[in-house]
Amino acid sequence: MEQANKDRSLVSKVMDGLVTGIVEEKYGAILPPQDVLSKEFDVSRTVMREALSMLLARDMLDVRPKIGTRIRPMSDWRMIDEDVVNWRFRAKPDPLFLRDVIEFRILIEPRASAQAAARGSAADIAAIREAFEAFRAIQPGESSYQAADELFHARIMVASGNQFFKQMAAIIRGALSTVNPIVNQKDGLWERAVSTHQRVLEAIERRDPKEAEIASLAMIDYATEEIGNKLTSEPSERG
Repeated sequence: MEQANKDRSLVSKVMDGLVTGIVEEKYGAILPPQDVLSKEFDVSRTVMREALSMLLARDMLDVRPKIGTRIRPMSDWRMIDEDVVNWRFRAKPDPLFLRDVIEFRILIEPRASAQAAARGSAADIAAIREAFEAFRAIQPGESSYQAADELFHARIMVASGNQFFKQMAAIIRGALSTVNPIVNQKDGLWERAVSTHQRVLEAIERRDPKEAEIASLAMIDYATEEIGNKLTSEPSERG
């Protein structure tokens, strides 16, 4: 059992290293042969084979005869997988990806906020309030700012009572980690962020689904405005 746990840990470590190399474009379009990768990571071929198979299962790689192991476009990766979500958000965001992040948030978060207002338990809503108070007490640039913002949004997803929305929390966290550094560059946006977050919270506390949905859209809109120029000035084609 101890050896099995050690092997799983090693496979995870190799996977993480491979993904880092992929998102940093270390390998180009085709991965080196397995024996070369095994030497690079100082692991057995068995461990390397298992790590590669895990990435294959997540639609990140494609094995082709006479070509080798091709790295698939990030747009093909299985984003519902939490590991893939975390890996994808490591890469430098491109305009198309930023657009997709915003569209995903617009689709999911307002509805989750409405459902939190309608379904959330008293404990769920108290947890959202607690997360907001922590968020309000921290300025952008402080080490715990990002975690506080992510917690606020994640607790809304939990309060929605929808098991699929709960599974989407990892994508929301990744979206925030991508968008916030862009948004927070402008003076005065922290005050606006606090205001829009508070509006969502208070609508949920009043058990007002319609207002919670509208407030959530407004919360996303302020971020959308700041990265809009990036989306339009750097056109990209889907891979």
